[in-house]
Amino acid sequence: MRKANSTYYPKKEKQKLRMFLFFVSISFFLIGQAQSKVDGRKSIADSLLTISKQEVKKGDFDKALTSVENGLTIFKEIENDKSIGDCYNQIATIHYYQGEFYKALTNFEHSKSYFKKANFENGIASSTNNKGAIHYYLGNYSKALDHYKIAVKLHEQLNNEAQVAGTTQNIGNIYLILKDYTTAKKYYKIAEKIYRKTANEKALSLVLSSIGDIDLKEENYDAALLNFETSLELATKNEAKQTQAEVLFNIGKLYEVKNELEKSLIHYNQSLKISIETKSSLHESSALIALGSIKHKLGKKIEAIKKCESGLEIAKKVNSVSIQEEACKCLYDAYKSVNNSSKALLYNEQMYQLRDSLNLKQTSDKILNMEFEKKTILDSISNVEKERVLKRKHKEEVKKKEKQRNIFVVAVCFAIIIAFAILSRLNYVRKSKARLQVEKDRSEHLLHNILPEEVAEELKEKGYVDAQDFETASVLFTDFKSFTETASRLTPQELVEEINVCFKAFDEIMEQYQIEKIKTIGDAYMAAGGIPKPDVNAVKNTVLAAIEMQIFVAKRKLENEAKNKPAFDMRVGIHVGPIVAGIVGVKKFQYDVWGDTVNIASRMESNGAIGKVNISHKTYLLIKDQKDLVFDYRGEITAKGKGKLAMYFVTLHHLMSDQT
Repeated sequence: MRKANSTYYPKKEKQKLRMFLFFVSISFFLIGQAQSKVDGRKSIADSLLTISKQEVKKGDFDKALTSVENGLTIFKEIENDKSIGDCYNQIATIHYYQGEFYKALTNFEHSKSYFKKANFENGIASSTNNKGAIHYYLGNYSKALDHYKIAVKLHEQLNNEAQVAGTTQNIGNIYLILKDYTTAKKYYKIAEKIYRKTANEKALSLVLSSIGDIDLKEENYDAALLNFETSLELATKNEAKQTQAEVLFNIGKLYEVKNELEKSLIHYNQSLKISIETKSSLHESSALIALGSIKHKLGKKIEAIKKCESGLEIAKKVNSVSIQEEACKCLYDAYKSVNNSSKALLYNEQMYQLRDSLNLKQTSDKILNMEFEKKTILDSISNVEKERVLKRKHKEEVKKKEKQRNIFVVAVCFAIIIAFAILSRLNYVRKSKARLQVEKDRSEHLLHNILPEEVAEELKEKGYVDAQDFETASVLFTDFKSFTETASRLTPQELVEEINVCFKAFDEIMEQYQIEKIKTIGDAYMAAGGIPKPDVNAVKNTVLAAIEMQIFVAKRKLENEAKNKPAFDMRVGIHVGPIVAGIVGVKKFQYDVWGDTVNIASRMESNGAIGKVNISHKTYLLIKDQKDLVFDYRGEITAKGKGKLAMYFVTLHHLMSDQT
């Protein structure tokens, strides 16, 4: 009889069972051998990643990059997604410290992708925060805030108190730049409370420096100095060189505001020394320019020029437009004080060009970010397809060599994993496309602010814009009389504000009369009517716009004189004729017009009079029958390079009545 609790197997079944157990044993042995080899290679890769982090602390970024890239190669071979994400995060950090922000952004995106594959939620949150930091340095504050707010929610879900504090501090940084000091300080105080609770002295040092910066801007000097000194003490204690350089710079700025220039000089020099040691180009250029400003105030003008020129060169290398602008301002002031008017004018023009280019750079950055995200999506799809093909080949090879049941199960598991990865990636691509469309819409809006809508659409469609001929375009020129003399009685800040008020009003007038603003050149303003869309009313509208501009300048002068402030007088000239319009170049493009009509319009302006609108004979013939306009024939006046030209002053009939 069979025992009640025993299991009976027929002979063939026992043979099958033994065979199965034998293959299972062999499989586990091979898996164990392979796992041992994998563990050994992972240990090597982990060491390379650790070495890279140590080299970053020393400031040797080339060695750090080599080490982490070697580690990344090993991790990819053993398919360790979490560690691959760590390597990309380290590579992004290295590029970040070197000011290579677009490379950093690319690698943070790769890092986030692999952390998602590894389901490493802390890594996803960290990469999201880091992407926000890159957009912050690129000046895309709206996008930076989006990433930071997402990161805060992720860290809150994971109960990462320290990371919540760090990201909250980053949000405060953006509001500080936007000059919303109350909101910025609110976020900083939240971060400060957490850092004190967790005894995170390095982070506390940074946030105290930021709070001190707000106190400085609010002219609360005692509170600012206390926060700066506490921050510096903590940064020094923890050997946080970057923070030391930043805080020393802020203290120098504080003493400069208080006009304690010798103390300011000491702290700027200390900041410069540390910036050079840590190879921080941004801090180094800022410190050099600040030193140049102090030297200028102390009367050491030659030293001021040398410092600011050095700072400008470094700022150009790291492509920091805002710091280049500060350097040009410093050089303008210095050369002006040594009576080198040609160089002063050169740097003054560069300063305004850089200021204008900041807006263009922001638009360019938006477009580049959009293209970057598009490329990221395509790369992600390509990588998924490559992985799918590799896995499929691997499965086929396994099925050919080993037909045992356990290997087949493993192959099926691989197929399931691949399917899940593809579904996850497709979902990610769908969401990314939606985000890409939003950014594209924003970029198009910005592009339409720079170029006429028809020109912008042609540029997007073809990648270039064909030049257009216009038979009848009305070209308008303005210029402030005695600009240099008036400007010399204003501080640079007051001068910029005054020009901005005028040009902002001119822009609104152009929009009202549907006239296309072409460009500003120093204190000159140029616009054209009847382009890019011909308009039968363009000539009259251009004249009306010019009259309204003179009315605004006259009112502005009365306001300034009531405040005992210098004011500008302005000439306006208009000529109508054929022009060619289009875009030249591929970088920092600008819609512009060319032709003899432009030259004659310029002569109309230069031969005009203060408060008057001077027009050519051809312009007069086109609008002479307008009953609301009054013309004053000036006779034929000799214009440089054009001989004698008939000219007219034009004004509105009711204005002539008021003057009478």
